Amino acid sequence: VQVVESGGGLVQAGGSLRLSCAASGRTFSTKVMAWFRQAPGKEREFVAAITWSGGSTYYADSVKGRFTISRDNAKNTVYLQMNSLEPDDTAVYYCAAGRGWLTSNYQTYDYWGQGTQVTVSS
Repeated sequence: VQVVESGGGLVQAGGSLRLSCAASGRTFSTKVMAWFRQAPGKEREFVAAITWSGGSTYYADSVKGRFTISRDNAKNTVYLQMNSLEPDDTAVYYCAAGRGWLTSNYQTYDYWGQGTQVTVSS
């Protein structure tokens, strides 16, 4: 399974961005897709996750109410709509695919993209 992120960039505080994650290969072997992020000098942090079947979602408290994860099964693509962005949201955002269930534990995700940079200026 390969995952490729896109949609990062520079935005002012209060603005919005939408990230995309396209999955290819043996995607039928995965059950859940997630977004993580990592800021300089910090550990990788869970952002949001969604199941391919049923679309159940799970969010980190820090983004709840501001970010929305969604998926398009026909396109094997997952999106992260980010609104009301804050400077603390600045990080490299990674998409991951897993064969398990909704979880914030990055160790349970098997396939990772290269990441896309999101920078929020104050």
